[in-house]
Amino acid sequence: MADELSRLKPVKGAQQKRTRIGRGQGSGLGKTAGRGTKGQQARAGYTRRWGFEGGQMPLQRRLPKVGFRNFNKKDYECVNVGKLASLAAGTVVDAAALKAAGVISRIGRDGVKVLGGGDVTVTLTVRVAKVSASARAKIEAAGGTVEGGE
Repeated sequence: MADELSRLKPVKGAQQKRTRIGRGQGSGLGKTAGRGTKGQQARAGYTRRWGFEGGQMPLQRRLPKVGFRNFNKKDYECVNVGKLASLAAGTVVDAAALKAAGVISRIGRDGVKVLGGGDVTVTLTVRVAKVSASARAKIEAAGGTVEGGE
């Protein structure tokens, strides 16, 4: 095995010499060294600015401006009242209790919002950031109470 490794050689054409430009006409890249004749682009130290396409309208300006990130957007973790039916009767339902019970995977930056999907049959005390009107009606119809939650 080691004997074979010592005899490895690069594939033919894999190793190429670095092109030395501006080293005489016989090199193929002598005289102007591939920069054309005179002008700003032929001078030393010249680099095109990022995105410059030779005067053509650059891609960045051809594409439309689209949207923005709204920094005032509220981030609630939503849960339907149907999911609360799995909790024991008389439970105080808040963000921490929902996460501990595995009903939600995360608590949103602005808390938890309870929505009206499904049905609830157990009496619960709900203390969350927001509660929809239909969810509030279903919780109160089941004998529960909603504290806060606008």
